[in-house]
Amino acid sequence: MRLVVSGGGTGGHIYPALAFMKTVREADPNAEFLYIGTEKGLEKSIVGKENIPFETIEISGFKRKLSPDNVKTAIQFLRGVRRSKALLKQFRPDIVVGTGGYVCGPVVYAAHRLGIPTMIHEQNSVPGLTNKFLSRYVDKIAISFAQSARYFPEEKTVLTGNPRATEVLGFDGKKGLEKLGLAPDKKTVLIFAGSRGARPINEAVLQALPRFAEKDYQILYVTGEVHFEAVYQHYAAAGGPKNVFVKPFLHEMQEILSGADLVVSRAGATTIAEITSLGLPAILIPSPYVTNNHQEKNAMMLQEKGAARVILERELDGGKLAEEIDKILFDENRLEEMKKASKSLGIGDAARRMYRLAEEMVRSASGKKKRDI
Repeated sequence: MRLVVSGGGTGGHIYPALAFMKTVREADPNAEFLYIGTEKGLEKSIVGKENIPFETIEISGFKRKLSPDNVKTAIQFLRGVRRSKALLKQFRPDIVVGTGGYVCGPVVYAAHRLGIPTMIHEQNSVPGLTNKFLSRYVDKIAISFAQSARYFPEEKTVLTGNPRATEVLGFDGKKGLEKLGLAPDKKTVLIFAGSRGARPINEAVLQALPRFAEKDYQILYVTGEVHFEAVYQHYAAAGGPKNVFVKPFLHEMQEILSGADLVVSRAGATTIAEITSLGLPAILIPSPYVTNNHQEKNAMMLQEKGAARVILERELDGGKLAEEIDKILFDENRLEEMKKASKSLGIGDAARRMYRLAEEMVRSASGKKKRDI
């Protein structure tokens, strides 16, 4: 199988693409890939480390309000379509897959115009502008949550889950905790907010340190590398509670997640895919600074299903955070119900489902004549 994959802007679009390609490669060692991204996007550095052929187009996003910049973006889009057509004609893929972000707009649309089978993947509970636009043209739409189906044409939409969910399975979480010096038999709260961390969450944790020090559970607190030094100074000044472990970043995050009993985090699509795959209860603090406020919508969906509690950033402080953690960890029935609810939303074989869908599409298209590419 020959695949073109496109997605960029944030890790939430890029990492699912990589997880999908990894599964394709495992199933078909002869598969060939081309990733199309942007020169300045995060995808160039991330995909570049994976030894995957990479090409670029130039594109930026449309403004949601009327703006002269949208004229420039429209011109970029048309140029991006022409450039994408040239790349597709050269590579001759069996299928083109878009995983979100502005860059996949011209790429997937160009594939549609050339008669190449197309699929998009939506990670969030509410789709972004690019996938809404592309949904009119693509052959299949893979979604991460059943609730997303109402935004797309029913006949095209397939629930696959997020391929990142597959990446966290099969680890021994207790061993992961031991490696970091934590007790494997204690209830563990994992607090993190991505590789860069989040100042409001860090401030709330620091406020809660005196209360945490009195508890019999343990906390693994990942500050983000940018904030680590300042946070650690406050932690040390507070006496360095023995049951609170402070780290700047975790390379072993996938393994550590398996050992947690409760997660406190932002509500990005990748995080939600991972925690629901493992059936982890969560306290979600959605970032208010993301496009279309999609993190809050993701978080509220989990709360409605009983898998999480949501604290909006404007309501967050140390007392509120500690109170919510205690309410969950000290109520065994509630903890178990949240685990079941979280697990019911997770799709552990998401990458495999998405591969099977792609395989079916290619097989179906093989008997049909493509346009001249």
